[in-house]
Amino acid sequence: MHRNNLLRQLSNYRTPYLDEAAHVARAVRFIKDNPQSFNRYHFPVHVSGSAWVVNPSRTATLLMHHKKHNRWLQPGGHADDDPDLIRVALKETAEETGINPQDIYLLSPQIFDVDIHTLPERECCPRHQHIDIRYLIEIDDALPVPGNDESHELRWVPLHAIPRFNNSLTMRRMAEKTRRYLSA
Repeated sequence: MHRNNLLRQLSNYRTPYLDEAAHVARAVRFIKDNPQSFNRYHFPVHVSGSAWVVNPSRTATLLMHHKKHNRWLQPGGHADDDPDLIRVALKETAEETGINPQDIYLLSPQIFDVDIHTLPERECCPRHQHIDIRYLIEIDDALPVPGNDESHELRWVPLHAIPRFNNSLTMRRMAEKTRRYLSA
């Protein structure tokens, strides 16, 4: 996948959420103007890929208590120069959950959510932003989730309980989209 494929996806993506629509517009401009935007060392902004992981009944999402950020987040990470963010989201999900890639299902090749968030300065890098492109993925919640060394814990969280783990606007938005997806 070339970055033009992602630009096409972003151009075709529609959202009723005004904050997310602003993220999409900014992402399109940034990716067009920055061919190196998929490199984790492209500061102060670069593109990342994430997965919103749901169970088969769409009643819960899989969150990880991230060690580095000390927050409950969805699986995801740096693109490492790969503009195929579906591949990035699937790879990061397998790595961070410890679940076999054959048990991870992409529900749609369409973008599920777009967010831009700021990460604080760390030993490795300055304060910067991620343009995070998210895809909807399903994993059977009956499977064991061994995780890896990037998290303290992984947990299936009922949609209604997400604010107790992470009350950010983006998490509430993805939970609402999941409820809409279920009723569609």
